[in-house]
Amino acid sequence: MVFLNNRLVHEKRAMVSVFDHGFLYGDGIYETLRVYNGVAFMVDEHIERLHRSASMISLRIPLTHAKIRKAVYKTIRANGLDDAVVRISVSRGEGSIGLDPELCPEPTFVIIAYPFTGHPRINYERGVKLAIVETRRNYRRAIDPRIKSLNFLNNILAKIEAKKRGAFEAIMLNHRGYIAEGTISNIFFIKNKTLFTPAVDVGILDGITRGLIINMAREKGIEVIEGRFRPEELYSAEEIFISSTTMELMPVTMIDDIRIGTKPGRITRILHRAYKEKVEEYVQGF
Repeated sequence: MVFLNNRLVHEKRAMVSVFDHGFLYGDGIYETLRVYNGVAFMVDEHIERLHRSASMISLRIPLTHAKIRKAVYKTIRANGLDDAVVRISVSRGEGSIGLDPELCPEPTFVIIAYPFTGHPRINYERGVKLAIVETRRNYRRAIDPRIKSLNFLNNILAKIEAKKRGAFEAIMLNHRGYIAEGTISNIFFIKNKTLFTPAVDVGILDGITRGLIINMAREKGIEVIEGRFRPEELYSAEEIFISSTTMELMPVTMIDDIRIGTKPGRITRILHRAYKEKVEEYVQGF
């Protein structure tokens, strides 16, 4: 079942017009959530960011925070899901062809929930390979990466490059050559027991998982530095991992053709265990 606009419909009947500006122009926003044991993890933070993205593109969301939250759980339960992924999408809506937002009188609101199949266990045991690609992250004064936009062509081009090079994920640099982020992930590296990650002003999405990791690290007495870093910093790192809602913390043991250890590092393991504990606390407190 899919939540479309204001009701649940069977997925085969969940139709969006070919004149929807989300389809025509990628004009819209989205959020992705993980569901653990029927509980949508950090659902309120995701809904708050959805509203922020909407305000940044002058898009009116037709549901309040509380109604979106209710619709998320309604969709999860209608599909009988325990461990799942939920995607909330809001497009400008159906309208005549043209770029003017006023052509679309009503936005299109969709919630999709589907089973979470996970990532191969071997990826967490041995780590994955990243590739620093030629595709640059969108310039933040052109399309601000803090907008979680339906227009994902920038990320798709980077993903194509990474796949051609046999990599699990791409790492994009910004227009000045500083490390930005992956196609669907934030990046962290460790040197001398210090955790480093690109600052938001480099031009990245301030990931919800990213923020949680930073807070967890500081709670454990690990120094965290957010800044501007060149690719060479990754090549000489002691540990690297990437993060996202669905991956949690994914260890990295190769970047381009440079080997970064042979297995997940100690701090990566500590933080991933702490993340699992945060999830468990959240679910138990629901």
